[in-house]
Amino acid sequence: MNSTAFHSADMLIPNNTVDMSKWAVIACDQYTAEPEYWQEVEKITDGAPTSLNLILPELYLEQEGVADRISAIHKSMDSYLADGIFTEYKDAMVYVERIQGNGILRQGIVGAIDLEKYDFSKGSSSEVRATEATVIERIPPRIKIRQGAPLELPHIMILIDDPDNTVIEPLAESVSDDSKVYDCGLMQNGGSIKGWILDKSAQEKVDAALSALSDPEAFCKKYNLENSPVLLYAMGDGNHSLATAKEFYEQLKKANPDKDLSAHPARFALAEIVNLHSDALKFEAIHRLVFDVDCDKLMAEMTEALALSETETSDQYVICTCGGVEKKLYIGKKSSNLSVGSLQNFLDGYLRENGGKIDYIHGSDTVKALAAKHNGLSFVLPDMDKSQLFPTVIKDGALPRKTFSMGHAEDKRFYIEARRITE
Repeated sequence: MNSTAFHSADMLIPNNTVDMSKWAVIACDQYTAEPEYWQEVEKITDGAPTSLNLILPELYLEQEGVADRISAIHKSMDSYLADGIFTEYKDAMVYVERIQGNGILRQGIVGAIDLEKYDFSKGSSSEVRATEATVIERIPPRIKIRQGAPLELPHIMILIDDPDNTVIEPLAESVSDDSKVYDCGLMQNGGSIKGWILDKSAQEKVDAALSALSDPEAFCKKYNLENSPVLLYAMGDGNHSLATAKEFYEQLKKANPDKDLSAHPARFALAEIVNLHSDALKFEAIHRLVFDVDCDKLMAEMTEALALSETETSDQYVICTCGGVEKKLYIGKKSSNLSVGSLQNFLDGYLRENGGKIDYIHGSDTVKALAAKHNGLSFVLPDMDKSQLFPTVIKDGALPRKTFSMGHAEDKRFYIEARRITE
């Protein structure tokens, strides 16, 4: 069993003494420019056991007091373990049915990814790969959260390209109320979620189906390739979270060169696999908010560097809002195969030389409103067709960072399951 990078895990799930609607909290990398969202989460969960006490919303990652927040997280983990609020399920996989806020069903399986089979570097040929560029500078602050933490909670979603629905979808017919471990509503328009523990027979079927997808001959035929390493698992959400788990594990190996860590819990990271072809997965662009800059200077330099024009001169474009004026600008000088890449390459260089701040925002109306609030600029980008994902990553490597998002912020993964990462 477990012939691919996806494994069962010893999973911790809150028992029936816990209000799961207060336990389950949205992924920490959402609403980074909207503190009011997280303030409302604090009100909803006040006084209750909640995963909010076990995570660090990235809104606070670079603010004062972050060390105290991390210390409080570790103490909460120890306290919840001591208080016995979890039931542990050995060698488990969890089949998940999420009804999103828009009413669409998303199915998935929660298990553990073998970090030995994951490489986030550009040009990687590993079985598990990043789909967008990993910003190395973003990893150390996240490692501080993992260091000293007895637990991990996943907001990682990993995609499989399974057009015939052979892996996840058949599980709906094999679960029953006897194996259901949670069923609750999710706060702030998050929809609802149910989870079932898979028995050994179902796990074996999952592994067999994943193994079939990873057959080298079938893989190369699917993508019209010759002798290409198999890409079975492509990052969907939580790219830097998985990269942090990988780097933490690599540091652990370097610090213990004579120790066998092949079975160490830190070798694995909890994640949910989801079928790329799910109707619930809508690829949407992640837009750019730039502020604390001289807007006129930025636009002047960007117009020259990218040969921007209001005349349709290219298949790449960006919709820019500055000072309440909105323009659709076509990119004449491309530095990437995608609009987002050409824009990001310019912004990276400009901000490095001139200072300023950038944030990555879901929703075109939201980014425009935030630009007005911060006296900055918004850059609205075109959506990417999700059918391009696997072929592009296979042939060209990772996409520019924050190229796409799988749906709206409220549809991101909520924290429910946990796992020990210390021996």
